[in-house]
Amino acid sequence: MKGKIAVSLILIAYMMISGCTLKPKYIKPDTPVARQFPTDGVYREISYDNVSAPGKLKWEDFFIDAKLKKIVEITLKNNRDLRLAILNVETARQLYGIKRAELYPSVYATGSGNRQRVPDDLAPMGKGYVQSQYSANLGLAEWEIDFFGRIRSLKEEALEQFFAAKENRRAAQISLISEIARVYFTLASDLKNYKIAKELYETAKDNYKLVESQYKVGIATEIDLNNAKSAVNGARVNMVTYEQLIEKDKNALYLLVGKRISDDLLPSNFWSTLPMKDFSPGLSSLVLLNRPDIMAAEHRLKAAYANIGAARAALFPRITLLAGFGTASDELSGLFSSGSKVWNLSGNAALPVFDARVWRAYKLSKVQRKIYLTQYEKTIQKAFKEVLDTLAVRATIDKQIEAQTNLVESLQKTYELVYKRYKQGIDSYFYVLKAQQDLLQAKEQLTKLKLAKYANHVMMYAALGGGGNFDEKSDEKLISQK
Repeated sequence: MKGKIAVSLILIAYMMISGCTLKPKYIKPDTPVARQFPTDGVYREISYDNVSAPGKLKWEDFFIDAKLKKIVEITLKNNRDLRLAILNVETARQLYGIKRAELYPSVYATGSGNRQRVPDDLAPMGKGYVQSQYSANLGLAEWEIDFFGRIRSLKEEALEQFFAAKENRRAAQISLISEIARVYFTLASDLKNYKIAKELYETAKDNYKLVESQYKVGIATEIDLNNAKSAVNGARVNMVTYEQLIEKDKNALYLLVGKRISDDLLPSNFWSTLPMKDFSPGLSSLVLLNRPDIMAAEHRLKAAYANIGAARAALFPRITLLAGFGTASDELSGLFSSGSKVWNLSGNAALPVFDARVWRAYKLSKVQRKIYLTQYEKTIQKAFKEVLDTLAVRATIDKQIEAQTNLVESLQKTYELVYKRYKQGIDSYFYVLKAQQDLLQAKEQLTKLKLAKYANHVMMYAALGGGGNFDEKSDEKLISQK
């Protein structure tokens, strides 16, 4: 008899594992954007040759600056947002394990003992006695046999949600690295502008001393003296403003890193050349499909397909099995003696004849699939727009920097000429002050344009899926920490 039971259970398990599912076949949606990036208009300036696959370019190889590399490394170990993303992946992994385990029976070992006195009135012979019963069993808890794939569909849904969580973890890292680089470059540019403002402040003080000496001997007017003093105060205001911005940049950097870092890791200069590896985005827009946010959206769409399969299966009979094998005796010492063996096997089938909730759940699952499909398409469109924006900046920023550089050179020469004319007594100090302000603004704008170029290069790297490489062992180590 035991052999027959075992064979029956094996056959049932095989039927369950190899049975059909009612999940609809997944068909990859068409991309709702152009298959290629544009090559007309300003985009004619973009070189799409020498494709270097930014999605496969590790962040360690992308950044050239050693200090920035070290900051990113520290950040990946300490940032709390990234840590939450890692823990969400582990949560999704465990939820998938729970759903997968529901496919297989749960075996429990139980033991019980009971002693009670039967009163005289209830005793067969009219005399009370003590009744004992002991048992030890090994059996299956109520186990649903997945003939129609309901549990398997739920398992696949959980698996796709796990994959989506992994892609979200990649997306969180890419976003974090790009933001670290942006703040780092912003700090470097503000330090550069502070240096410019300080130089102009020192120049303004020297000029004020000169005007003051001329005023004392009657060469300069009181208006010239006040203008020179205004120049000193204005330069001082610019210095203090950049001191404030520098501290805010540091605070933003410390927040992203997760702790305060040594001043030795802060940028010491503003780069004259691109402090990152250059790359070409390639002409095909299909590279966007490898972005983690798009891949996560697709996994959620696949999960919606699996949810439809589970909802369909709920319309069919749900079959459950309960089985057990063990021993029972009225004496504890006879629990394992011959003739004490017991077994039971029972099944149950339930078909929803009338349950409006089941049909509503099925219709809801189909609506949810449409929602996830729309979100998937919207994510692709958003990614396409992000890349186009970075390409537009890439196509024009060098021309802006060149023009601004020429403007700075012209204003520098103008300032020198105006200052010379003032010293010769031809012009008033007002013209010197105006030329100095124009020169300061032009130099600040040149630094901002270079910052925009560096930040845009990082944004393009992130928009094409770069920077998402990580070591899963590091994640497991973080999860195992108390």
